[in-house]
Amino acid sequence: MKIFPAIDIKDKKCVRLVKGDFDNKTEYEMSPVEQAGKYKDYGFKNLHIVDLDGALSGETVNLDIIQEIVSKFDLEIEIGGGIRNFESIKRYTDAGVEKVILGSAAIKDKNFLKEACDKFPNQIALGLDAKDGYLSVSGWKENSNQLTLDYLKEVNDYGASRLIYTDINRDGMKQSPNFDETVKVADTSNCPVIISGGVSSIDDIKKAKELNNSNIEGIIVGKAIYDGDIKLDELVKELDA
Repeated sequence: MKIFPAIDIKDKKCVRLVKGDFDNKTEYEMSPVEQAGKYKDYGFKNLHIVDLDGALSGETVNLDIIQEIVSKFDLEIEIGGGIRNFESIKRYTDAGVEKVILGSAAIKDKNFLKEACDKFPNQIALGLDAKDGYLSVSGWKENSNQLTLDYLKEVNDYGASRLIYTDINRDGMKQSPNFDETVKVADTSNCPVIISGGVSSIDDIKKAKELNNSNIEGIIVGKAIYDGDIKLDELVKELDA
């Protein structure tokens, strides 16, 4: 199973939000570039980055930081946060990012998702953020009134190459991911699924692996690393050899 340590960027710093609430954030001392280097040094191969400034503004605000991380470290990076047009996607793919995550824009405009998958084959990931079964959009400030599985069935053949499923109620809470819902999503999805939100301990990683679901590709770990609940030397042992 792939493990994606997370870096959330706000005002050029590494931060973590609780349930996506910008007023409830923790800032950390390490810069995003330093943090990426630390993950690389421990032996991680993948990285999940969210540009929280971009999520609010719809612009590629921290492109320079992403370019620096790509150029310095040999990491497979997925990036999300406010990516709402083809120009933004191209900036990131040109920078060397492996996957560009489309969230709100893809939920609000399914054609945008389809065209993006056509224009950037194998480089588009779909980010579905759900609360009580319904998709949320715009930095989790709005409920889309669309049921997650209904939406997924509609766009399943569009060509997304990865799906990141986040349960907002669990995100940043360290109460374990919503494995039951994630399995439902994985069983419905035509593309591999990444578990996101709520990882609290190494046991959650082990449980994710024990699901033995061939369509669950990996798991994202964020706050539990920063808060010291999961040690990187322990986590790296859970990587697929």
